[in-house]
Amino acid sequence: MTDAKRPVSKSVRAALTPLSSVRKSRQPKKAPVGVIVRWPPSKAKVETVFARLSAIMPEPKTELDFVNPYTLVVAVALSAQATDVGVNKATKALFEVADTPEKMLALGEEGLIPYIASIGLYRTKAKNVIAAARMLVNQHGGQVPLNRKDLQALPGVGRKTASVVLNELDIEPAIAVDTHVFRVSHRLGLANGATPDKVEDQLHQIVPKKWLAKAHHWLILHGRYTCLAQRPKCGGCVLSDICPSRASFAD
Repeated sequence: MTDAKRPVSKSVRAALTPLSSVRKSRQPKKAPVGVIVRWPPSKAKVETVFARLSAIMPEPKTELDFVNPYTLVVAVALSAQATDVGVNKATKALFEVADTPEKMLALGEEGLIPYIASIGLYRTKAKNVIAAARMLVNQHGGQVPLNRKDLQALPGVGRKTASVVLNELDIEPAIAVDTHVFRVSHRLGLANGATPDKVEDQLHQIVPKKWLAKAHHWLILHGRYTCLAQRPKCGGCVLSDICPSRASFAD
């Protein structure tokens, strides 16, 4: 059966772009639709991207609620494959009773589950949260170690979670590449890496030091509210005129 006669689903049809005839792509199979661009972008373009995002979001912050470094670690760990809104609803009551590793450990896995049962993968996350609390109490005196090596050693805390925590607490200007950052970086031509780690490396190479601490939040928020996965709001985007993927999406 030829391509022209093969039935196409609505989701696939919506993703077709003027470049759909290109057989090979340097983007991963699940990468957001957009043009394939050369990397690195010009310094002038990178400067323009972040200057404009800075103008509309001067002080971007995480949308996860937390009251101290420990609750930040827990909230970020719980947010994997979940929305910030959903996590905040769950942790509002949780953090009222367990805002330290000691209190979390006393709550226990079975006591924790009812608070986070509305979050995806809650059983695995509950197991990791309690294991991490135990490690913090036994090895770090109940304090969150604010360095990458020790953070990433905690159960349920990978590189992305550690990056979010270190960046949010102004300890290390890190860029955690989640689905939003990955998508926006590809669409804008800031990166063309096939994996989150590669995109993170590329962003660190091109983002000027003065923008680095906030770049993570700008890209996430831009992807969450403007550069949406299925129907990006190109008409109201401050980067539309310099976006190489703009022509790929109909208004």
